Amino acid sequence: MRKLVRADSVVRHDGVLGDTVLIQNGAIFAIGQYGDLATPDVAEKHFPGGTIIPGLCDAHFHPIWYADLLHGISLKSATSITEVQKRLRRAAEQRPGGEAIHASRLDDDHLVDRRLPTATELDDAVADRPVIVTRYCGHVASVNTAALAAAGVTSATPDPPGGSLDRDDAGTPTGVLRETAIGIVSDAVPRPRVQPNELLHAMRMLAGLGLTSIGAMLRFGDEVDAMVAVADRLPIKVHAYVIAETTNELRAAKLTIDAASGRLIWQGLKRFADGSFGAHTAAMFEPFADVDTIGTMRLTDHDAALAKESLALGGDVAFHGIGDRAVAAILDQFEDLIADGYDPTRFRIEHASVLTGDLIDRFARTGVIASVQPAFLPSEIDWLETRVGTERLPRTYPLRSLLDAGALLAGGSDCPVEAPNPFWGMAAAIDRAGIVPEEGLTSAEALALFTQGSGAALKQPPPVAIGSPADFIVVDRNPLTATPDELRTTIVLETYVDGVPVLVDRSLPWWDV
Repeated sequence: MRKLVRADSVVRHDGVLGDTVLIQNGAIFAIGQYGDLATPDVAEKHFPGGTIIPGLCDAHFHPIWYADLLHGISLKSATSITEVQKRLRRAAEQRPGGEAIHASRLDDDHLVDRRLPTATELDDAVADRPVIVTRYCGHVASVNTAALAAAGVTSATPDPPGGSLDRDDAGTPTGVLRETAIGIVSDAVPRPRVQPNELLHAMRMLAGLGLTSIGAMLRFGDEVDAMVAVADRLPIKVHAYVIAETTNELRAAKLTIDAASGRLIWQGLKRFADGSFGAHTAAMFEPFADVDTIGTMRLTDHDAALAKESLALGGDVAFHGIGDRAVAAILDQFEDLIADGYDPTRFRIEHASVLTGDLIDRFARTGVIASVQPAFLPSEIDWLETRVGTERLPRTYPLRSLLDAGALLAGGSDCPVEAPNPFWGMAAAIDRAGIVPEEGLTSAEALALFTQGSGAALKQPPPVAIGSPADFIVVDRNPLTATPDELRTTIVLETYVDGVPVLVDRSLPWWDV
């Protein structure tokens, strides 16, 4: 079956291709001018004033966390520990059954206290059940005494490899957990499983923002199972990177995902080499400018063994690396694997936030993909320079330098660390919220970042090309001529996946306002 979709123009990062797309059997059959493609027997849909662009792709997304947040407790707007306590008390009152309380997106840099709450302070709010409050980066959390007790944490509990428990002068855990230490408590006090209707609602909201595919970071177990449960009803394409601890987990996840029908694709492995700027756990060569620490290195030979297993299974490898020391260590492992004959585009470094000139050259030389999140810039504007220092700031999120060196870039949001709107990410890639503006991209490069670049990272066919899946969107403006502020207010008129429009209820929320 054929159908035409017509707008004022069809645009890719490399220019205007016409004004009409002809779809046949879910794929793009032709692109050109309406007068050349229209025939009486082909159904048409016309969007006057609209622009057809490739479906947008977010290469780094946490869909289960996002879906949970839409129905859960967000603390991003809290301005003090006192306000956090009030919100937690209210949440407890609304949950009289005594169930554990999980809250997310706390930003201690926006609290007047300028620190995370302790177990004692959380006890003052809620003491009768476990409480876990996760910082918005996901790399540090505060828990109350009941949560520590549920996990059996005492003064004798050692720091786990790749993580730490903050302690007072007597050695007693304060309730602040960093990196892998979070898992000690979260394993004992798991979040309630996201329901299928909640997850599908979240995925439809992403389609309403113009996303036709995501690179989904999914923990082995409940997160993989939750996505598999809705695989046959997914409105967009979900490429799963599994956060696995063992080769057996990785193999089991691949089998489970491969057996699922629908738009869920097993893409490979996700691991962590370090933490975050906000938690002071990014692994740096030199100490942070505001705290005397070089962060936490989590990368080990075990990660290399898991990477080999993913490659042997036909998957890709995505390692989280924010600090320059972490990125260098990841590249060392990747270069060894590439020397064994593996395609360099099967390797990704997530975030690649602080880079030396040598690391930028290594990205270009090896062909390893830098998976970047421009939306970090406006989010971190108040404290980024304080964290990394004046000297490192020019090489923090160095998008222009990477692109000019010939490195391959893929765009994402790391949602729900940042908002899922890809147009916000494109705008931030251009204007960088005023932070080192010379590292900004052009409008065409920003569009490519979230289409060609992110799609290539997920091994998708070229976007809006003859023979490729008819994954495209219709928007109310041309992203090649819009200013960054205009991009931020872009309205998606229609989203097509495999040639079929996705039904979206735009009256529903898509973000934790």
